[in-house]
Parts: sequence; structure tokens; C-alpha cells
Amino acid sequence: MAINNKDQMAMKGLSYALVAVASFFAFIPFLVLVISSFTAEQDIILNGFRIFPEKMSTDAYALIFKNPTKIANAYSVTLQVTIIGTLVSLFFSSMTAFVLFRKEVKYRSALAFFLYFTELFNGGLAAFYIVVGSMLGLRNSMAVLMLVPMFHVFHILILRNFMNSVPYSLIESANIDGANDLQIFLKVILPLSKPALAVIGLFIALVYWNDWWTAMMFIENRNLHPLQYVLYLILSSVNLASNMVDNVPTMDAPKESLKLAMVVVATGPILFVYPFVQKYFVKGITIGAVKG
Repeated sequence: MAINNKDQMAMKGLSYALVAVASFFAFIPFLVLVISSFTAEQDIILNGFRIFPEKMSTDAYALIFKNPTKIANAYSVTLQVTIIGTLVSLFFSSMTAFVLFRKEVKYRSALAFFLYFTELFNGGLAAFYIVVGSMLGLRNSMAVLMLVPMFHVFHILILRNFMNSVPYSLIESANIDGANDLQIFLKVILPLSKPALAVIGLFIALVYWNDWWTAMMFIENRNLHPLQYVLYLILSSVNLASNMVDNVPTMDAPKESLKLAMVVVATGPILFVYPFVQKYFVKGITIGAVKG
């Protein structure tokens, strides 16, 4: 049965309406988050989180930006680590996936199993700390912030599965034309893997952006503290100060609104990255997930 233009327009209008309603309800929690970060602490404690608070306050943001130089330096460190670390991690992860993808590589299945095995079992925190901090001597350096979160086997496996969707005849044709493995990787595989690279790049960037644990473990130099760790220190100091008097928390310390303001400060910049990779997101995930 044919569908006329009016029915198509009606279906399209209904689809847009449903998407608009779903988007609105998905946006409400973020709206509450932003508004509550500007809400007075007493209002949150007495009335909870609301879209229309009775009393507004910027105490939480004033506390975060009390030392603007420190926050600016933390942003700088986080941006450097995120940008450089993401690019380097993407390059080496895709190279590893390319090796696992090539049929000519002997024992590639055994190598893939070895990589996956390291995701299930490790030497423990003590051994990890000794190797990174003492044996490699990476304490108090930008390198430790980039190297520790750099590799995730899950990302490598997704990239390899995506590369399995590339026709192998292209690799064979490039070999016949005299291209070496590096040229095939750079000129054939990487251009065809843009959807997967965009999605995995976003995942890697989020890992770097949200990483505070590495700094807590290996960074003592305050000039190398990333944003997330600086915010963690601010929240810890507020919680400590509010419980110093007979372990009774005071209502003046903006603890609840501070938590929300920290989320806004920490997640705001990374939200602008998503629109650039949105068109690749669904394609990269679905292809990388279903190909064997």
C-alpha cells in the first residue's frame, strides 16, 4: 500500500515531536544540575533540588575560582594531557588493531588473547605503583599522566573489529602496487576507519579528562595537578572544614552546591567535543560491535 505525501509529512512531524519530547525530558536533569549549582546551600538542604529555587547563590563557584590561577593551570594541564594523550593513544591503539587485523600475522589470535588476559588479571596495585613510580621513574611528570591511562584493550578490540569490515582486497591491491605496511596503514586503513577512530577518540578523551586517580598516586608537584584532582582537593577540604567542630557539619559550607558546580566546571568543555563526532558515533559503535 502506497503512502502519500500527507501521510509521510504526518509521520515525520510525529517523529520530530516524539524526539523533541524525549530530548526535553533528557535535558531536564542537566538543567536541574546547572540551576542547583547556583542555588544557596540552605535552600538545597531544606527544599532539595528544584528547577525554581527560592534563593540563588554563587558561593560554590566563588569557592572553586577562589584561586583562578590554580584552576587555569589545572585546565591547561588537563587540556595538554587530553589532547596529546588521545592522539598518541589513538595512533598506537589503531596500529595494534591493524596488526591483529592482518591475516599474514602469525599467532594473531594468541596475541589478542594475551592482550585480553591482561584486562582480566594484573599484578595488583603495589606492583603497579613500584613499576611506574620507582622502576620507570615517572613520578611528578606529565608523562605519567599520559602513559598510565593510554591503552585499553577494549578500544583495541573495537578498532580491530571495525577494520574487519574493510575489504581485504584493498590491502592486497595496495601490496601489488608496492605499498609497505606503514603506507597501507596510513593511506588505506586510517582514512576508512574515521568513524571508529572518532568514537574511540571520544572514549579515550573522556578517560583522560576524568582521570584524577593517576595524579593522586604519582603527582606531588601542584603545578602538574589536573583539573579533576584539583576539584577533588577542593571538595575534600570543604568536607574536612565542615566537620572540624565536634564532627557536626555546618550549613554554611556549600558542599551540595559545590558538588554540582564541580560537575558543571569539569564537564562543560568536554561537551563541545561531542557534536564533532556525533555523526560517526552510531556507525562506529555498531560496526565495531557486530563484526567478528
